[in-house]
Amino acid sequence: MNIRYSVIIPVYNRPDELRELLDSLSRQTRKPDEILVIEDGSVERAESVVAAFRETFDIRYFFKPNSGQGFTRNYGFERASGDYFVIFDSDALVPPHYFEAVDRQLKTAWLDAYGGPDAAHPDFTPIQKAISYSMTSPFTTGGIRGSKKNLGGNYHPRSFNMGLSRSVYETIGGYRISRMGEDIEFAIRIIDHGFKTGLIPEAFIYHKRRTNFGQFFRQLRFFGRARINISRFYPSELKLVHLFPALFTLFWMSVPFWWFIHQLPGVLATGALLLFSVLILIDATRKEKSLKVGFLSVAAAFVQLTGYGVGFLKEGWKRLREPKGHQETGVNMEYPS
Repeated sequence: MNIRYSVIIPVYNRPDELRELLDSLSRQTRKPDEILVIEDGSVERAESVVAAFRETFDIRYFFKPNSGQGFTRNYGFERASGDYFVIFDSDALVPPHYFEAVDRQLKTAWLDAYGGPDAAHPDFTPIQKAISYSMTSPFTTGGIRGSKKNLGGNYHPRSFNMGLSRSVYETIGGYRISRMGEDIEFAIRIIDHGFKTGLIPEAFIYHKRRTNFGQFFRQLRFFGRARINISRFYPSELKLVHLFPALFTLFWMSVPFWWFIHQLPGVLATGALLLFSVLILIDATRKEKSLKVGFLSVAAAFVQLTGYGVGFLKEGWKRLREPKGHQETGVNMEYPS
């Protein structure tokens, strides 16, 4: 069985990152059959970057008005010719074995849609490595992303590294939300229609995410808002575990209050935060083989949980005050910087 792969890359003001992504795709042991780059109303356009790879790939460039990454992926789906659509964020680097691993999996045990983990590249800065650790750590909400417990069943692929068959798209259509949880809503519909999903551990990417903690905070605040937005479409998808970052945020912010009330609760609250920090420091230092990255990972975990918690609380309060049945597609929202 020969499977034709169409890669779809939305891009917004990131020509340099796109160049790095395309360069990594040029090194694949099994190259994709076509690449579609869709510029989503960027000011810093990437047309010249795409032109430099025309002799390397069957690659096409499109420019469209800004509508968000979900609807931009739909634009690519409509124009792709492959049997299988593979989606990457523009801030990704793809290891050489990626498509070989995907092709082997699909020919051995078919998946209608799959997701892959993300990892930190050896050349990433210490902050990027710390952010990558935090987003995949068992001590934060990110650990579920690449867990091998998700090898089958109701795994929810995420759009930074995701593939789906043409039949999935033709059956359920594309994204209904363009920003704020678009990949979660999309994955829910894929599963609800009876398609088989799973994680392919070998199909990992290096995800650069953000390069400083300010950008990381704003991105995670957006993710927290997105979780509430999903509950506008699927109320049952809002679960107790999603409250953890918000509760963590309220907890550490309340520590001065506990000290003011009485010394004992202040000591206990501070001790709990110190224990949490030490566990992250030890684990991150061991995994990254760097004490500096270990300390930065503690900061990244606090930024991640607090950013998500603040966004969750803000959007949750907004939802409580809005009309029943209100939904947000995210079309008019800015990309999280």
